[in-house]
Amino acid sequence: MAVADASVLADGSPADRAGHLLCDQYGANWVIAGKLRARKRTRLLPLYDRIVRCAVGRPPSFWLSLHAALREDDAALHHQVLKSREIAGLPDTLSVLRVCDVAACLSCSRSIDLRNAPADLPTASPPNDGL
Repeated sequence: MAVADASVLADGSPADRAGHLLCDQYGANWVIAGKLRARKRTRLLPLYDRIVRCAVGRPPSFWLSLHAALREDDAALHHQVLKSREIAGLPDTLSVLRVCDVAACLSCSRSIDLRNAPADLPTASPPNDGL
């Protein structure tokens, strides 16, 4: 995500349009659409569900806000997440965005009772190296 052009994350981008198309399907909502897109493009699109929203709030554009944060100060946050992944002993196949997803989930989980958490709580899945 940090190396991507902001235009691929903006309103009207293919990823944004895919989300709208997914939400138009019976039984799908913004959480399902977001999880499908994040799972398909693990290094480009961050997860944004109710748990992540609990941790980071509702920025006008979560994708663009995270993109900017990962790039500012010569990509300081991006490098910090990479270092945290290394210190934690996590594999390089786990993308920076998935590390951010887990951090957000853990941050919010301290403030909610996980026994009564929403059904869309993130679950572990094997990494996907694709963009």
